[in-house]
Amino acid sequence: MEQVAQIESKHLAARLARGEGVVAPGVFDALTSHIAAAAGFDTLYLSGAALAYTRLGQPDVGLVSVSELIDTTALIRDRVDCALVVDGDTGFGNALNVQRTIRALERAGATAIQLEDQTFPKRCGHLAGKNLVPVSEMIGKLKAAVDARHGEDTLIIGRTDAIAVEGFDRAIERARLYAEAGADILFVEAPNSRDELSAMVRELQGVAPLMGNMVEGGRTPLHSAAEMHALGFGLVIFPGGIVRALARSARDYYASLRTHGDNGPFRERMFDFNELNAVLGTDALMRKAATYE
Repeated sequence: MEQVAQIESKHLAARLARGEGVVAPGVFDALTSHIAAAAGFDTLYLSGAALAYTRLGQPDVGLVSVSELIDTTALIRDRVDCALVVDGDTGFGNALNVQRTIRALERAGATAIQLEDQTFPKRCGHLAGKNLVPVSEMIGKLKAAVDARHGEDTLIIGRTDAIAVEGFDRAIERARLYAEAGADILFVEAPNSRDELSAMVRELQGVAPLMGNMVEGGRTPLHSAAEMHALGFGLVIFPGGIVRALARSARDYYASLRTHGDNGPFRERMFDFNELNAVLGTDALMRKAATYE
């Protein structure tokens, strides 16, 4: 699927260059990716937080390993042809580790790879207590990432968490430096108001396409994708919404089964066996298998 990833990289870069708005829902495995693609999305965001929540059952505090991220990326790429933006956290080490991470994620099928300037272990951008690496270290990581990618069409996203640590002005300064280091897209995490969102666009528009992050209950006021595009954000992600939706549904499902001893009361909120197989495309897969018999 490497050719697919390269094609989708060119497609995503071209759309952002034209000023088109791109929406990327969060996914965490091949199933959610397949369902999101079937809903009509052509760009997906593999969230490190969502991976921690679902694969480890843990919060987003730097526990996901690079091998788990690579494996998940490869499984998603094997299932869907969408552009795939992958949260590469801190790159899992120094500049040399970043290069290994970039090469591996690119081979696995990533279209764009996000790197952030937190110290390791990092934590969710909407949690308190974050710490940053020096600017010079992050610039070195971004330059290493650019040098390591096999194709220029693999996009590098430079993320800064500086608003919560050093303030808004310093976050903008870091973002400019990250663009100079080669970041194709800029992501200034966790602005605290609509005014900060607007100021971010004023300061960085024309430097590189901007990515915005919508987190229910997070530090940034919620806006629709259309509102974010109107403000000037080219790529808008909704990274953890699917996990919050599924977690609530799972809690309610297990409580219902424990109370009633069967799934009858929950039936209208479930696929049955045949409905799920229809979503998965089981019949088509069986017909394909039959052609090789």
